[in-house]
Amino acid sequence: MLVQSIELVDFRNYGNLTVPLTAGTTAVLGQNGQGKTNLAEAISFLSGLESFRGAPNEALVRRGADRAYIRAEIVDADERRSLIECEISRSGPSRVQVNRQRLPRIRDLLGVVRTTVFSPDDLVLIKGSPGERRRFMDETLVALATRNDALRRDLDRAIRQRSVLLKQSGGRLDEAASVTLDVWDGRMAELGERLGREREALVSRLEPLVVEAYARLAGESAELGLAYCPPWREQGLAEALAESRANDLRRGVSTVGPHRDELEVSLNSMPSRTHASQGEQRTLALALRLAAHRLIADRVDSTPILVLDDVLSELDEGRATALLEDLPAGQIVITSASALPSAARPDRIIRIASGAVESDE
Repeated sequence: MLVQSIELVDFRNYGNLTVPLTAGTTAVLGQNGQGKTNLAEAISFLSGLESFRGAPNEALVRRGADRAYIRAEIVDADERRSLIECEISRSGPSRVQVNRQRLPRIRDLLGVVRTTVFSPDDLVLIKGSPGERRRFMDETLVALATRNDALRRDLDRAIRQRSVLLKQSGGRLDEAASVTLDVWDGRMAELGERLGREREALVSRLEPLVVEAYARLAGESAELGLAYCPPWREQGLAEALAESRANDLRRGVSTVGPHRDELEVSLNSMPSRTHASQGEQRTLALALRLAAHRLIADRVDSTPILVLDDVLSELDEGRATALLEDLPAGQIVITSASALPSAARPDRIIRIASGAVESDE
């Protein structure tokens, strides 16, 4: 699967832009603030239906417009062509069409296009809160199998409903509320156990790939470990929820479950979040992304589009060269505000200035 071209209308700083992409490597160059990351964001939106920068939909719509549009011409492995159109509303629901046919649910687009995005913000995968690493695991699971999106959403809904009931109880349960809480505990335990098993299996498959990717990027091997060990796993989530009920009632929140779990990343037997240097942390973040990309490419029928958004400027020359020389096969988009290293060797160069294509080489 590859994106042959992408058209943006009233998206971020673009009034109307059409960009052809090559099946190999496309480099998007330009000064800061010209819209390179906005283009990367639009490509990524096709796969996750959300901004990889965490921006709300209203921020994606150009000032003065009510809606933004992303149109992409897609070619699959069998050379079949499709047109994907995303309409992003500033205030209302968004809509998606494939070959002019509206999808009943916008989430039905998941899995049609897959992307892996590397950006300077990926440092939060190591330095950030546990929520960043949980999101990394769950987004990887969805890319591997779209059914995991429904699992994640159903679990989030159960956690929200349970938390609403806990808050409304004011610390005390009558008989009816107790029965209802039992129902939500059962639902949360069922879904949480399933997600926990999926996360455990994912981490087990990712760890050797991360070790390998880190060694290639850093130019040396290191003792690196990933550990997903939910505190509720040994006793089971149902029993953990029962034990935490009194505390949850007092606090008005669900204090136990997959929404509180941590993916621990260690380097040389020490927590990387607190003990690794910033260079090591950035290399670890890249290794996590690259490992997930390779795993997805191996297990699904289409290789994800690899987007390197201004990552090269954050790396020293050795790591940048190592990354570029070991990129997986497939469609790649690189954005940069500076000249590319010689190892980049793009098949097409597009220069962006003030939200428009200045030249296409």
